[in-house]
Amino acid sequence: MPWFEKKGLCDQLQRAIVSISSNIAEGCAKPSDKDFAKFLDTALGSSYEVETQLTIAHNVGYISDDIFTDLMNDVQSIERQLTGFIRSVRKE
Repeated sequence: MPWFEKKGLCDQLQRAIVSISSNIAEGCAKPSDKDFAKFLDTALGSSYEVETQLTIAHNVGYISDDIFTDLMNDVQSIERQLTGFIRSVRKE
């Protein structure tokens, strides 16, 4: 891949990672649980975006198998935590 495609992939991955915590923080400031849950949904969507970006990076050879596995385990743990948090906020 040309350098600018690598940079684009890295930039997108960084934005998605930052978006997870940023949406959680922004949601905390909302006046209702319903509004908060919407931001948590967005954070969860960003975590799935991180998974996708990591998969692409792995498939094109930018991330080794071991590091990919570790990162995917971390992201999937975050997704499970967010899913539980969303359920508790929505009182499901």
